[in-house]
Amino acid sequence: MRPPLKDIDLFILCGGKGERLKSVVADRPKPMAEIEGEPFLNILIDYAAGFGFRRFILGIGHKKDFIKNYYRENKTNLDILFSEEDEPLGTAGAVKNAESIIKSEPFIVMNGDSFCKIDFNRFIDFYFEREASVCIAASSMEGGGEFGEMVLDHEERIVSFNEKEEPKRLPRHLINTGIYIMDRAIFGDIPEEKNISMEKEIFPNILQRGVYGFCISKEFIDIGTPERLKKARDIKNTKGNL
Repeated sequence: MRPPLKDIDLFILCGGKGERLKSVVADRPKPMAEIEGEPFLNILIDYAAGFGFRRFILGIGHKKDFIKNYYRENKTNLDILFSEEDEPLGTAGAVKNAESIIKSEPFIVMNGDSFCKIDFNRFIDFYFEREASVCIAASSMEGGGEFGEMVLDHEERIVSFNEKEEPKRLPRHLINTGIYIMDRAIFGDIPEEKNISMEKEIFPNILQRGVYGFCISKEFIDIGTPERLKKARDIKNTKGNL
């Protein structure tokens, strides 16, 4: 039975070092880069909270005290918890590290440095209708080979991945937006205390369990480079919101 969104945990990956952003964001973790005076991470949380999510778990590592102090000083009616890593664990390792804190079945995972206006209600309905193990939000993008690409069959089941290190410029550039819904069985697929990638090392090995792509047409915003961060700021300036 589909639970209400207030009962679904949302885990946000915030632990990366953001090496490519150091020239413009050196004093804080990448998700805390400011967009018109507001941390990017706040924009993600506020957007998701608008759908009814209430329990947020932040996977923190690099400059983690910056994030902890910010949310302790800026109180909210949301539950914001922290899953801390002392060494980089990768996307899958960070999820595994939060296993004891993540309580819901299923749960959502999001990257803390990208944003896409997904309809979370439709996303979760899609997951339950397909009886999926994992659903990945997929967006079309020109020149999508810069990001990880996915190949879907006629039922939206993902049949293969083509990660960004080896782009092949697929005819239909369906990129991974970094928004996932997954069942708790995923924890059994991830080794303890290991730096491991969800996208490269876990998802490709569980395709037979039912991994689907939820296709959306909204603009995908990533702040991983100074140029993309500037674009996000320009969008905020001209449109009032991302």
